[in-house]
Amino acid sequence: MRRILFLAGAFVLLLVLPGTVQRDLTVSHTHSELLAKRIFAYRDWQSTGVRIDSGDRVMILAQGEWLYTPGEYHGPRGHPVFPAPDFYPISRGSGGALIGRIGENGFPFVVGAGVNTQAREHGILYLRINDDILSDNDGWVAVHIDVTETEDSLP
Repeated sequence: MRRILFLAGAFVLLLVLPGTVQRDLTVSHTHSELLAKRIFAYRDWQSTGVRIDSGDRVMILAQGEWLYTPGEYHGPRGHPVFPAPDFYPISRGSGGALIGRIGENGFPFVVGAGVNTQAREHGILYLRINDDILSDNDGWVAVHIDVTETEDSLP
């Protein structure tokens, strides 16, 4: 009789224990909190580690300051006066703006302080400052990335 009670108790523990462990391992952060990254002004294309599929809705928000023009810090929108010259990664828009691309050879796009777009490419999301010489830059911007799968998403 004791053996049957012991086996019944062990069986109940096996049924209850996995549910208890699962709850303890649940992450309490939101998806976008986990994807907050720093993008440094003095580094080339930086992987965010976020995979984007064609058709996904991608929202990137950025804040912070970085040194682009000697003696002048600017936000992720870039310099308010100087446009980007032809030899920058993106020749339209502001010099010093936050830019992105999807994949190793993806087409660069302006992010600035934020962008909400539907991806036309698939791959890892890369970000950087829109500048040609990175060694004289300083600072960083923090980015929050939210990726939402849509009906059009393709792996």
